[in-house]
Amino acid sequence: MDINFFIDYLRYERNYSVHTIVAYSNDLQQFEGFLNSLGKQIDMKNADADIVRKWIVYLMKQSYSSAAINRKLSTLQSYFKFLIRQGVIKKNPIRLLTGPKKSKSLPYFIKEKDMNELLDEESKDEHFETIRNRLIMEILYETGMRCSELVGIKNADVDTETMILKVTGKRNKQRLIPFAELLKEKINQYNNVRAREAGKENDYFFVRKDGRKITSAIVYYLVKKQLSTISTLSRRSPHILRHTFATSMLNDGAEISAVRNLLGHGSLASTSIYTHVTFEELKKIYNAHPRAQKIKEN
Repeated sequence: MDINFFIDYLRYERNYSVHTIVAYSNDLQQFEGFLNSLGKQIDMKNADADIVRKWIVYLMKQSYSSAAINRKLSTLQSYFKFLIRQGVIKKNPIRLLTGPKKSKSLPYFIKEKDMNELLDEESKDEHFETIRNRLIMEILYETGMRCSELVGIKNADVDTETMILKVTGKRNKQRLIPFAELLKEKINQYNNVRAREAGKENDYFFVRKDGRKITSAIVYYLVKKQLSTISTLSRRSPHILRHTFATSMLNDGAEISAVRNLLGHGSLASTSIYTHVTFEELKKIYNAHPRAQKIKEN
């Protein structure tokens, strides 16, 4: 069965995001290319666990990370399950196959001091794009939403009276995120300059100067540019701001279940990794204690 049937299923029946669909498509095309390289005329529906293991070994030799390989393996699992539902194959050939063990790296985040300096920097530039870009940075940092969720915000999703943002996340799940008075002021400022320079014809909240909906690529570029002013950062992306939001909330005493709801995580396990970051911060603080220093000296 052609891969496109599966991609259409993800797009129209499962309502997956464009980013996810592209990732699934790339993974399957890569695996199909690997099958063709074997020269044995093996197609997708005839691939077995041994062939997939060889693919995993190939990916490891190509220096793919464990996380990337496991994601590709997950794509194959989903594809084979789809083939079973379509009656193309009778069983999933890789149902018992596990990928390489993931290394447990902690989420990368920005220190609160650096974020405050970046966001509180005064600017006399009142052009549309400058005000929009500052608001994008503020919203990503103050709400922890994903880049794809931000570009999907519509005008009707922003309620400045109740100070609530309605966000549509993965699998079209919606959640409400409150925001503070300062962010309300910046939203009103953006709305005013948008009405004056970009018009209100588009239903989407964040737009380009010509009134068209903003894209994830534009958001990624402008966030990377803004974060480049923090010289100590080795990573610069919208997702870093999501990590920073979660870490800051937990460091300031927020309940982990509340942070989970704000982030839109399906399980508490996804949020709990940020507690490890807070523990690492506590260790650093304690290591500055005179008693800790004395132990080091001894």
